[in-house]
Amino acid sequence: MSTFREDGAAALEWVANYLETIDEHPVLSQVEPGAIRAALPASPPEAAEPFSAVLRDLDAVLMPGITHWQSPRYFAYFATTGAEPGILAELLIAGLNQVGILWRASPALQELEEVTLDWLRQLLGLPVPLHGHIEDTASSGLITALAAARAAHPDRRVVVCSEHTHSSTVKAARLLELEIRKTPADDAFAIRADELDLDDACAVVATVGTTSSAAVDPVAAIADRAGAEGVWLHVDAAYAGAAAVCPELRHHFAGWERADSIGVNPHKWLFTPMDCSVFFCSRPEALRRAFSLVPEYLRVDEDVVSLSEYASPLGRRFRALKLWATLRCFGREGLQSILREHVRLAALFEEWVAAEPGWELCAPRHFSLVCFRKEGSDEENEEIVRRANSSGEIFLSHSKLDGRFVLRLSIGNARTSEADVALAWEVLRREAAL
Repeated sequence: MSTFREDGAAALEWVANYLETIDEHPVLSQVEPGAIRAALPASPPEAAEPFSAVLRDLDAVLMPGITHWQSPRYFAYFATTGAEPGILAELLIAGLNQVGILWRASPALQELEEVTLDWLRQLLGLPVPLHGHIEDTASSGLITALAAARAAHPDRRVVVCSEHTHSSTVKAARLLELEIRKTPADDAFAIRADELDLDDACAVVATVGTTSSAAVDPVAAIADRAGAEGVWLHVDAAYAGAAAVCPELRHHFAGWERADSIGVNPHKWLFTPMDCSVFFCSRPEALRRAFSLVPEYLRVDEDVVSLSEYASPLGRRFRALKLWATLRCFGREGLQSILREHVRLAALFEEWVAAEPGWELCAPRHFSLVCFRKEGSDEENEEIVRRANSSGEIFLSHSKLDGRFVLRLSIGNARTSEADVALAWEVLRREAAL
């Protein structure tokens, strides 16, 4: 029987080898629906199996069904990185197995989270005081924001957002039985602040870096309107928020310091493994009014407010440990260097598209996302991206802007090089020529 140390060494070796050889895998999984399920036993094992059998089946059964988000040629949705410091921290998190139901249950969990998020606040150039806690995803953060807004304005039932706001806003409103009112966007796909109708609104959601095109809503103008009418302002900066680490990109975030709440996902563009979404709030007392519920069995003598009083989950993982490790092991300079390189590579790809006859850019580029298409029909563009993805060499996703099918190339993996971006352009041109 293997020991924990032997199995642990084998698992670490597996991960190290995977990261070193990730270029050898097709980026997009090539299996058909149901293939992985069919390859797995229908019943649980009767007898214990060694961990080596798990690693064996990981290679033989599961790997064909893995889409490689860690690949430097992953350009779909918003590309991400689970960097090595965070990967190792995940092992420590699992080993410690902390359950942060309240401060007493794990003082280190809560206080490290508070300190780490204040570090992040400083890196992003946000003001003090600002409450911060970690959610699993920005979708949960939106539920938190809208629930607090509803509690603050019980007589208002409308959430105002852009037609390009992420679908998680709609889902959160649906769960909370709130009405969505969408506002038209301008030619750059940003919400038109002059068209905002805040009548009966409890909240307005602005986005810095929309999913379809990374558009930047005019947050300062929206803050003016929201402040004048007492409406909760949530800024969704899940993808682009990391860019504020670079001072030269902070102009895109003008006004977000006036928001009631902000969402930023370190698991998108700050190289922290999934799941780590940061929720900042300038009105923590409003969060407590919406969420604080302390039954007798959780009452304590310590004069401290537990993080469980600021959102719906009671238990929480030690997520701050992986963000803390990532921030320490990269530092401000390391983060800025990679972010700037991603922006440079996106600008370079944008130049190639603009210079190529028969191709067109479809939206302004603010960060590391490029929206483009081949001149022709939607069906032709859909076929181009289908063939490119099926090759296994790259993986891109799409959206629709102005009713047209557009391709999206998102750069966000810390391992992505200029050669990887050049390969993506080569593959797209090759498939378009067929």
